[in-house]
Amino acid sequence: MTATTDLVVPDLDKLPRRRAAGRRIDWGQPFVYLIALVISAIAIGPVLYVIIGGFRTTGDLNANPAGMPNPWVLENYLTVLGSTRFWGNVLASMILAFATTAGVVILGIMAAFVIARYDFRGRQGLYTLFTAGLMFPLTVAALPLTLLLRTLGLHGTYLGVIIPSIAFALPTTIIILVPFLRAIPDELEEAASIDGTSRLGFFWRILLPLSKPGLVTVGVLAFVGSWNGYLLPLLVISTGTLPQDLWPLPLGVTQFSTQYSQNTGAVLAYTSLAMIPALVFFLAAEKRIVGGLQGAVKG
Repeated sequence: MTATTDLVVPDLDKLPRRRAAGRRIDWGQPFVYLIALVISAIAIGPVLYVIIGGFRTTGDLNANPAGMPNPWVLENYLTVLGSTRFWGNVLASMILAFATTAGVVILGIMAAFVIARYDFRGRQGLYTLFTAGLMFPLTVAALPLTLLLRTLGLHGTYLGVIIPSIAFALPTTIIILVPFLRAIPDELEEAASIDGTSRLGFFWRILLPLSKPGLVTVGVLAFVGSWNGYLLPLLVISTGTLPQDLWPLPLGVTQFSTQYSQNTGAVLAYTSLAMIPALVFFLAAEKRIVGGLQGAVKG
């Protein structure tokens, strides 16, 4: 016994008409792309101008500030790279940035773990306290912070910059990590406890590997914030006894531009070299930053 199936052959003449009717011009998309291009140009334009300006002579910049290098020169970058002050400023910025990043990540994950995974009285109030830290800018605490550091003997030292930098970065870190840690299923912790794993073991063996995107996010934000920090080093280091060769890069750029104000090309070269490490570090971890923020939003 054979079964027959009636095949319905579509009318091919009608398919193009349906596609043509459904294909409408979305005038909103070109507008969105235009706005995105304008914003990108506003953000990237000054950076490109500084980098390209480092390849120009001061006379060329004065004659045509908005033009391209004519001729292209490497003298400005070679002068900066051959300066011991520049490498001393780089070393100082690296010490501050890495120490701040390590402190923010370690203290942030520990505090966020307690707030996210422990149930105790006052937990929500503690989380709200960290959230309120976002509304407490450094400029408000400038005077009392300076007096406190003088009292503790930390004024004019790297430690006097690192500790406040960690404190001011912790609110953002907690806000990102707490929802991220809460999103980790409780079943994982229950299964780990059944296998005989303590809460500390769960923290080291399971929670930390799963929290890597969030940790990378807060680490990069802390690194870039410390690398570009200007006000706090200005308050703590510039008024201390440290030599200018050991100042961080933001202060070094200011001092260099003051000392070599007649050589605009060298100042632009110094500025571009000072921002390249943080820019490269941020772009290299861009995908992880987005993944960490998405995890925090989902949590």
